[in-house]
Amino acid sequence: MAVKFTPEEFHQGLRDGNIAILSRAITLIESTRKDDKKLSAALIDKILPDTGKSIRIGITGVPGVGKSTFIESFGMQLLSEGKKVAVLAIDPSSTISRGSILGDKTRMEQLSVHPNAFIRPSASSGSLGGVTYKTFETILLSEAAGFDTIIIETVGVGQSETEVSHICDFFLLLMLAGAGDELQGIKRGIMELADGVVITKADGSNTEKAKAARSEYARALHFLPATASGWLPEVKVCSSYENTGINEVWTMIEKHYLHHNSKGYFQQNRINQNVFAFQRLLQEQIRNYFLSKPGLKEKVAELEIQIARGKISPYSAVEKALS
Repeated sequence: MAVKFTPEEFHQGLRDGNIAILSRAITLIESTRKDDKKLSAALIDKILPDTGKSIRIGITGVPGVGKSTFIESFGMQLLSEGKKVAVLAIDPSSTISRGSILGDKTRMEQLSVHPNAFIRPSASSGSLGGVTYKTFETILLSEAAGFDTIIIETVGVGQSETEVSHICDFFLLLMLAGAGDELQGIKRGIMELADGVVITKADGSNTEKAKAARSEYARALHFLPATASGWLPEVKVCSSYENTGINEVWTMIEKHYLHHNSKGYFQQNRINQNVFAFQRLLQEQIRNYFLSKPGLKEKVAELEIQIARGKISPYSAVEKALS
């Protein structure tokens, strides 16, 4: 049986920058065991004074845009500037097997072996929003371990992808050029949430297409409602293959931080992130508590049979389940 650490031992290990302890702490908070949940809560309370000192960057994009390739180039750029980078990569879980590929470490060969980088792939496990249920807590643990730049790579653009914007300081949207009808291929809601847009793969014969796409997106963003802080989202182009334009992306993020910090919006956003994390976790715990009631699983199974046979509507079935 594996030896369990106390919250104090976990905390000290994180303060020491012990990656093995960080990995075990993340595994702990992802556990669904009742005793592990109690220990997780105590650990998060313990580390709170050591959190909040990073820049949290959420990165999403259309399939094939090269998120992992971009993140490796971007991460290596940050490491060259003396940053400590944690990448929290969310892999999609199969709706059939519930399995996940978890292959980001193999796609980020340089980043995965750098002493000042940490990559943690996690299965989405059916969680909507492009993040896992425990992504926010993983961010806090990574900050407590001394990582000053946290990158959250989401599953990919989808119906509920936008939740990642609620747990990060900068929401970066990666797009392709030359794929046809670029602006039609993505939800307007995500465009409205994006703090910046980057056109990837701007190299070779695709360079001019990327520049044209940048102009197109810049015009589109101009017509979107202004943010409360007055920040105007910027559009950049880059090539991870040629390692061009990567530094400009970081400059844009730094500019965004200075803009929001000077006006008090950065701290307010952090408060909003904590409230959102509470609401998300509360919803999860209420759901788990409800579904754990004796006899409820059998009741739900019977209601599903009645729905399938057309004897009851889904609405009425919910009412019966709650009664």
